[in-house]
Amino acid sequence: MNPLVSDTQAEATIYAPWRSLGEKSCYSEDSLAETLDGGQSFRWQITDSGFWQGAWNSFVIQLRLKGDCLQWRAPRESTVPREEVLRYLAIDTSYEDMISELPWRSDSVLEEAIQSFHGLRILKQPLGETLFSFLLSSVKSIPQIKELCLLAAQQYGEEIIPGVHALPTWARLAEVEEVDLRKLKFGYRAKYVSATANRLVNEPEFLSIVEAAPYEEGRSLLMELPGVGGKVADCALLFGAGKLEAFPVDTWIAKALSARYNLNDWSLDQLATFGRIHFGRFAGLAQQFLFSFERKKAR
Repeated sequence: MNPLVSDTQAEATIYAPWRSLGEKSCYSEDSLAETLDGGQSFRWQITDSGFWQGAWNSFVIQLRLKGDCLQWRAPRESTVPREEVLRYLAIDTSYEDMISELPWRSDSVLEEAIQSFHGLRILKQPLGETLFSFLLSSVKSIPQIKELCLLAAQQYGEEIIPGVHALPTWARLAEVEEVDLRKLKFGYRAKYVSATANRLVNEPEFLSIVEAAPYEEGRSLLMELPGVGGKVADCALLFGAGKLEAFPVDTWIAKALSARYNLNDWSLDQLATFGRIHFGRFAGLAQQFLFSFERKKAR
């Protein structure tokens, strides 16, 4: 069994009682699933009881929808501030104002995507963890990236609660030989992880500088790192640094823009520029709606 997935009896023993994150949630079951398990984060699983369980930094929580109410609980032996959960889930942001600013009134494709997944949010993950996850993402599906993250956590991460480990820090990864990372199914990505880890250990303020920098500057800085191209940089900035103007272009987004916006034979950089201009300062949120909607139509 995946260590992130607890059985019912263990959940009742380990976890404190459920608490509300607000009287009402804009989430539906579909939009919550897409937020947690739709390519932003690779650390969420469904438990045997049907709850979402995830981890970031040294935190582990479970989530469930109870009617319109989003509820959460944390392990009894750990301290997880409610404010941290609200921040991570981006519930501390003015969601409806962001939706209102997107150009759905004149863009029927985006309007349909928003209607299908209303409540979908961009998580506020740790930048270091997000960068690590997307360094592993090249030519990998979501389940495969989740497996790589899980293997790395089990092998080199600190145990948070029994059976659940944090992702390894960059300092810890810098201590690991590339050949040992390859044993975790990293393949050629091992050299990028190893080289990036050594760079970040030698420049401990690097990620803080990226996070504080304007989008274009942060993107350029990230692309100095081994294995970080435009898409990985945009994913790290959007999902880990709160740069909502970032517009990552992967196969799904390229397909959506080509088929639904008639942008045939455009390069990935051209598509990303179109996305940022057309969708505005919350282009990354529009991107995630389109990504989720395109995958839904394919299913």
